[in-house]
Amino acid sequence: MKNFIEKLRVEDWVAVWMSIPLLLMALFVPKNMPIVPSTLVGEVAWYNIMLLFGIVLAVIYIGSLLLHRPVKGLFPSLVVIFLLSLLAQVVEKIGIVKEFGFESVFFSVIFGLLIRNLWHVPDWLKPAIQGEFFIKIGVVCLGATILIEDVMKSGVLGLVQAVLVVTIVWFSAYFIARKMQVDQHTAMTMSSGLTICGVSAAITAARVAKCEENKLSYIVSLILIIVVPMIYLMPWLANMILPLIFDDAETIQTVAGAWIGGTVDTTSGVAASSSIIGDVANGHAMIIKAAQNVMIGFVAFFIALYLSTRKEQRLKDDNRPSLAIVWDKFPKFIIGFVVASLVFSMFQTGDLMTLNEKGKLAEPAVAKMFSKLFFSLAFVCIGLDTRLKDIISKENRNVMKAFLLAQTWNIVVTFIVAVVIFGFLKPLF
Repeated sequence: MKNFIEKLRVEDWVAVWMSIPLLLMALFVPKNMPIVPSTLVGEVAWYNIMLLFGIVLAVIYIGSLLLHRPVKGLFPSLVVIFLLSLLAQVVEKIGIVKEFGFESVFFSVIFGLLIRNLWHVPDWLKPAIQGEFFIKIGVVCLGATILIEDVMKSGVLGLVQAVLVVTIVWFSAYFIARKMQVDQHTAMTMSSGLTICGVSAAITAARVAKCEENKLSYIVSLILIIVVPMIYLMPWLANMILPLIFDDAETIQTVAGAWIGGTVDTTSGVAASSSIIGDVANGHAMIIKAAQNVMIGFVAFFIALYLSTRKEQRLKDDNRPSLAIVWDKFPKFIIGFVVASLVFSMFQTGDLMTLNEKGKLAEPAVAKMFSKLFFSLAFVCIGLDTRLKDIISKENRNVMKAFLLAQTWNIVVTFIVAVVIFGFLKPLF
């Protein structure tokens, strides 16, 4: 029994245990939850900040006790990391920054990198630098935002596009990266971020594929930088090419939305880019993006399954790994991700969720807020642990070349799939 309990005190499981109260709060008291303020001015803003800090402090403190990690010095260390992540999330909400599609994790990495490379990281700041733990909690909370009913709104054709695009482009991107001498774990992370939903997919895949944190931060930076020109490039391409193929304005917008939803890597980028074309394109793009987002869990599962079996197949004594070995190596926090998605989807199906002031489901919105908060904390930690000298290495330049080539291929493949499915097949039904 003691051994069983100790197995549940590894980081993967503890991340799940610490995510449960966060998701319960999202489910049962969504309207009483604090939010990340858009400004640091005012009593209400600082009331929310103090509540959020208290929640994070409780999570890392209890989590550290469960993991047998020292808790001495956690408080002052977390204060600095939390404030840096908070600043990143406030900057994200500035009008011009929001317009360009930059996300808080980008600024979190930048702030951490500046401290790490312009000054140094003092010993008292190190206790709360637990990037991997924060990321795993963020991934579990992210699962609550992947609602099955939302994905089904895209219909069979939307799901067909999502599966086709993710499958073709993922393997193509992986092949390109490996041909350019990018290591296997980084290639898997890059391919996932590029084909599914950008930062969230890259983070999830990185934890499963055991990608190094400095390489993950580089891939995240690439995703968030490349998405900016794509926000404007994709509508320009759609308006230039699609009228040459189709005469119907609604068909043009539908295909354009499917094309943008499948190629622009971030959800905010998809929203900004598709809105340039029109409401029909915007609505269709967001639905396609939702259908593609649900692939995170499937891709993470198969990456974990592949890696856990491949290593064991190298053993001379046993070429067929047992299910026990697969289970032992499987990242348990992915189970938390899947269960969170199923539970929140059940609540949605049973009409047990409430609408917030913006007319959106409040419970997934709170879960998304927690996910972004812990991702932001994680990337401050990644920045504090990363030297710029490592980021500009020759190997990372190969990652950039592979990413750009794979993204170009992604644009071509998604265009063909969107035109065939929504331009020619959909009108037949």
